[in-house]
Amino acid sequence: MVKGFRGIVSMAALSTLALGTTPAGAATDIVWWHAMEGSLGEKIDEIAAGFNQSQSDYVVKPVYKGTYSENLTSTIAAFRAGNAPAITQVYEVGTATMMNARGAIYPVYELMADTDQPFDPDAYLPAVTGYYSTTDGDMLSLPFNSSTPVVYYNRDLFEQAGLDPDAPPTTWKAVADAGRQVVDSGAASCGFTTTWPSWIQLENFAARHDIPFASEQNGFGGPSARVTVNDSDAVVDHVQDLIDWQQSGVFSYGGREDQASPRFFSGNCAMLMASSASYASVRDNTESFDFGVAPLPWDPEVIDEPKNSIIGGASLWVLQGQSDEVYQGVARFFNYLSSPEVQADWHQFTGYLPITDEAYALTREQGFYDDNPGTEIALQQMTEGEPTDNSRGVRLGNMPQIRDVIEEELERAFSGDKTARQALDDAAARSNELLEQFERSVR
Repeated sequence: MVKGFRGIVSMAALSTLALGTTPAGAATDIVWWHAMEGSLGEKIDEIAAGFNQSQSDYVVKPVYKGTYSENLTSTIAAFRAGNAPAITQVYEVGTATMMNARGAIYPVYELMADTDQPFDPDAYLPAVTGYYSTTDGDMLSLPFNSSTPVVYYNRDLFEQAGLDPDAPPTTWKAVADAGRQVVDSGAASCGFTTTWPSWIQLENFAARHDIPFASEQNGFGGPSARVTVNDSDAVVDHVQDLIDWQQSGVFSYGGREDQASPRFFSGNCAMLMASSASYASVRDNTESFDFGVAPLPWDPEVIDEPKNSIIGGASLWVLQGQSDEVYQGVARFFNYLSSPEVQADWHQFTGYLPITDEAYALTREQGFYDDNPGTEIALQQMTEGEPTDNSRGVRLGNMPQIRDVIEEELERAFSGDKTARQALDDAAARSNELLEQFERSVR
């Protein structure tokens, strides 16, 4: 019996799937479920077509399955029913769920070894792949669309406020000072706003300052992890700063996910903290002014040198229950996906990070960073030294729900209903109830 996603599927049922079983001489189909729509979905189709045209043994068939959460739900249901795809795209907050689905996944490092495909883990950017690897460095899934937070700033508003647009702020104090100058000068009513509050203002703040977000190496050590970020005075002080800055207009809370972006697009806020993968959206929505890109700020009173920021996005997981022919094709496809040419093209088209050093180098050689100023900031930020246990990422069960809890508590703090300390303590307590539930479910 094969167990996974807390469901049980018989080997007999799995063997009858035979998604890769085709008549002799025919190409083997490889089904790939994903959550990329619009131009990103079209790019995935293009990548699959490129692989299909590069050889005649396999045909990768991408299938759009809705949002990240919808695709994960569909994947779990399909595995339980015995008709799962060979490859599925899962967002980073679903990583703990996939890891603990015993018998459901085929770890990438095992797949590549079993199929005798070339595979060098050292060729990949450690700050990207580390999130999807075991504590021993074994890669469980293949990073595909990875991003990290950066700061977009309105160069025109900076000039109007008397700030140097070629020297954007890089520390939190400098961000606050710049925001205050923007507001006091009348250039804009808001200094900065943020998207994805938990990811950027807590998870990445902690990572940049080498502060643990949770026990057990931020969850990498196992499902007994608990949220501890509220124990850090630096984090509490940061949230209190956000509360105080909101009173003066230096900071303006704009909502969850990407809801704050229009405040930057409209010119109401001079700075926006958002994903590096938002570059194309920022470019397309700021035709009325020039913008720049700066690293996520840090506090020199907390740490001497900032650590790398952490990733968002998604990775590709291989599921059990396929034929040997399918797995051979998946391994070849992953090598194709990891090639410098494919990765450089994907990176340049989407704004997501390349996953290998060679793709990064190729993009630089092609002059992309010179032609598109600011697009290299995210990579420079992600490669600032070796990742630590605190900067490798946050890998917790029920992470989507935990982010909802954290952002609900932050909203109560921003509205004046709670202090920073109260909000963070309550967020941790509620999050840990979710983690206890997750731990029980996987034991």
